[in-house]
Amino acid sequence: MRRPRYPSDTTDAEWALIEALLPPAACETGRGRPEKRPRREIVDGIRYLVDNGIKWRAMPSDFPPWRTIYGFARRWAAAGVISLIRDQLRRAVRLAGGKTPQAAAVIVDSQSVKASETVGRNSRGYDAAKKINGRKRHVVVDTRGLVLLVMVTPADVTDRDAAREVLFRLHLMHPEIAIVWADSAYASALVDWANQRLDIKIKTVRRPPNTPGFVVLPRRWVVERSLSWIMRARRHCRDHERLPQVSESLITWASITLMTRRLTRKPTRRAAQAPESSLAAAA
Repeated sequence: MRRPRYPSDTTDAEWALIEALLPPAACETGRGRPEKRPRREIVDGIRYLVDNGIKWRAMPSDFPPWRTIYGFARRWAAAGVISLIRDQLRRAVRLAGGKTPQAAAVIVDSQSVKASETVGRNSRGYDAAKKINGRKRHVVVDTRGLVLLVMVTPADVTDRDAAREVLFRLHLMHPEIAIVWADSAYASALVDWANQRLDIKIKTVRRPPNTPGFVVLPRRWVVERSLSWIMRARRHCRDHERLPQVSESLITWASITLMTRRLTRKPTRRAAQAPESSLAAAA
């Protein structure tokens, strides 16, 4: 077992949360050989890549071979393991904050980022509004900023066109969602379509007219904050992945890291001294 040495390495408390949500090894089900590398080293390798923005082939020598880490990352993402971990951790964070485990209202927004030369022409585009040649991330979060869904498209796909697929996936995965907060790009015929087909009500939050400079908009600031959290992981300052699905899974890993740290961090002295009623009111 390697010795933890990087800020991205899982703590014992974080690993206990993640390990309980991973599927059993193939050898435990009688369908394969024992795994040569501890799974904690695999997870630490993925988190190191996401946090530091390195190439897969530049994985430090104290981690398992990069092909092993990449293979586990791809298989777990294809099998829905990453989504399961994200959803279970989100429920735990909401319960710890005095909320219901499932969200009834969410916020959606998109972010265009530049793409590296490794991104093929068939999965990239030019966002004329932002003047960015790359990809666009469509992110759905709850009212606490926790990620429910990530979808990556070429940057030239408009928010209104991508929203139909985003909302359809959201409805399949979380049929309890009733309200979606969004900006004016999601208005028009999309509102009626979502209400009639998915029983989802879209509420648009518009910028106040004749207001110069930066303005914090109700509801929308939550998803903007979540996007800034994701950008703290250097891998996501630019899209390097050949496949959009890999990009989606690595963004999900960034949100998983945020939630495990939120669940395992020690309460501050002020929070520890506060009565339960005030903590519930603040949540």
